Amino acid sequence: MPKNSKVTQREHSNEHVTESVADLLALEEPVDYKQSVLNVAGEAGGKQKAAEEELDAEDRPAWNSKLQYILAQIGFSVGLGNIWRFPYLCQKNGGGAYLVPYLVLLIIIGIPLFFLELAVGQRIRRGSIGVWHYVCPRLGGIGFSSCIVCLFVGLYYNVIIGWSIFYFFKSFQYPLPWSECPVSRNGTVAVVEAECEKSSATTYFWYREALDISNSISESGGLNWKMTLCLLVAWSIVGMAVVKGIQSSGKVMYFSSLFPYVVLACFLVRGLLLRGAIDGILHMFTPKLDKMLDPQVWREAATQVFFALGLGFGGVIAFSSYNKQDNNCHFDAALVSFINFFTSVLATLVVFAVLGFKANIMNEKCVVENAEKILGYLNNDVLSRALIPPHVNFSHLTTKDYAEMYKVIKTVKEDHFSALGLDPCLLEDELDKSVQGTGLAFIAFTEAMTHFPASPFWSVMFFLMLINLGLGSMIGTMAGITTPIIDTFKVPKEMFTVGCCVFAFFVGLLFVQRSGNYFVTMFDDYSATLPLTVIVILENVAVAWIYGTKKFMQELTEMLGFQPYRFYFYMWKFVSPLCMAVLTTASIIQLGVTPPGYSAWIREEAAERYLYFPNWAMAILITLIVVAVLPIPVVFVLRHFHLLSDGSNTLSVSYKKGRMMKDISNLEENDETRFILSKVPSEAPSPMPTHRSYLGPGSTSPLETSGNPNGRYGSGYLLAGTPESEL
Repeated sequence: MPKNSKVTQREHSNEHVTESVADLLALEEPVDYKQSVLNVAGEAGGKQKAAEEELDAEDRPAWNSKLQYILAQIGFSVGLGNIWRFPYLCQKNGGGAYLVPYLVLLIIIGIPLFFLELAVGQRIRRGSIGVWHYVCPRLGGIGFSSCIVCLFVGLYYNVIIGWSIFYFFKSFQYPLPWSECPVSRNGTVAVVEAECEKSSATTYFWYREALDISNSISESGGLNWKMTLCLLVAWSIVGMAVVKGIQSSGKVMYFSSLFPYVVLACFLVRGLLLRGAIDGILHMFTPKLDKMLDPQVWREAATQVFFALGLGFGGVIAFSSYNKQDNNCHFDAALVSFINFFTSVLATLVVFAVLGFKANIMNEKCVVENAEKILGYLNNDVLSRALIPPHVNFSHLTTKDYAEMYKVIKTVKEDHFSALGLDPCLLEDELDKSVQGTGLAFIAFTEAMTHFPASPFWSVMFFLMLINLGLGSMIGTMAGITTPIIDTFKVPKEMFTVGCCVFAFFVGLLFVQRSGNYFVTMFDDYSATLPLTVIVILENVAVAWIYGTKKFMQELTEMLGFQPYRFYFYMWKFVSPLCMAVLTTASIIQLGVTPPGYSAWIREEAAERYLYFPNWAMAILITLIVVAVLPIPVVFVLRHFHLLSDGSNTLSVSYKKGRMMKDISNLEENDETRFILSKVPSEAPSPMPTHRSYLGPGSTSPLETSGNPNGRYGSGYLLAGTPESEL
């Protein structure tokens, strides 16, 4: 040590010497932080550690039980996407063939990164902002970006819960209001609504009665007051569930996480008993192998893995930060990932069983309508009766008989067949009709339920399940916003949470305009996907390449009591970053090749038409993406050029020979301050100064250093160590 250092002056002078903590630790030899504790009064290390753990337990909330925590993680990861997005992607991307890329990406990306988020949250015991500030200060903007993405998702996600609330209350009547087209009377003549007659009763109810949708995103149409009230109810429910943090949301999870499985089990049993259910399930599990080689399928599978497990949102980190240090998060990662995949497959079985039933009904309806056309042609001598096979009975016409008759007529009348307007009525065609996203739940599935006995009961159960699934995910999404902000800025929890809900409700009015559904598409399909991918990549890089995979694995071993599989080392270090880089590149290319657009409902045509976003909407979309990722480069630049402190040089310590005195003249509310002063041990994420903690893959963990338990500070004071400070 230099002879003129301030630490050396301490040994030869009774005068006060003031020096920053960063300078002190930079000049001193490595200290065994595990054995070190701050000991101004000379207390024994064991007593001090016990006192710190007691303060930690009192200061930071904790889950009441392991079951409550697991249910919270399941409730967050298992959401509406498992019910309609996963089945839709299976239907669109080759049935069983889609399960192969999904499983592969779940194993090499999903589970390793889910485990990583669980581990860093539990180890550091902070929200996403505090975690990534600690792991790598220059990448501290990751936490802020996660909060912004959570805000974007929460804004439109609660609108979907509002839709479910609307349908839930409409389900308490028989017959269901979407089972038949509305009829108006013009004198003595009953007239069916033209828009409904051209489409279907469920489609009409969704687009006209529920959304009252405009023809394009450019036509605002004003607020839909029914959906505005439902949105208010949705935010009120979410606010009450999260206002007390995990003390309130943890109790809600017992119902919101378990009830959907009861409903799914009931629907599965009911669905398997339906006529044609097996046709739908066989259609699902019949793989179209050519789809497995389609890069688009792999990109969509990776995106679904991210959304299914909640990677990058910060909710996983927030929930795990309330765990005890010795919790086995490795087991949690495997368990929650398996339950998530199991739920997706279970929901897909239910959906395809019901869609198989619906396809058979629609196919029979097609046969009846086309048989009436053929009878008309026979009566008007357009077709000869010789074309009809003798065994065909029009009063009991089967799909097989119709297919045979259709084939004969098509062969004989080949030149004029198109003028007859006959449909083949193939069951396969009905099963191949894919309905995307919300349409699967609010149109296709809803239509199938109208044919169930006691249809209002099943409708009430279905939409109550959707409300609970959405609520579980919204609790995790809100935790991804509130936990890091409250941890970092020490704002009042209840006031901030209520303020967030009120703010989100007023911003969410954008989505309950008559054109609101198109904005939901913009946010759901585009605004969150690319930023989320960037966030997850940087999380992986921050831990594996900056903090150091070896060091991280060593510290996980100490925390868990056993060494995780080497599989995770290679996934974090090489495979996952490479796969995600390819995914990001593919997403950017996709946006460039295929301009973003949406499916618009054209009232006059009573049909959907794909439209591209106008220039002003594209400007909004690009702005959303930029805003979501902007904190990452901003924080990086500010800290790289020392325009924003990382907290390592803000604390000074005054001392005389033989003792230490605390100078609080320039203290700030940061992690190092609380660590040195042991102000709140539970909030001290690390005993290591930030500029010494992030030395990269080849650095030696402070946990590996050895020496005097008191280090070089033995004559006057010891350094504090807390359970959550060893990552």
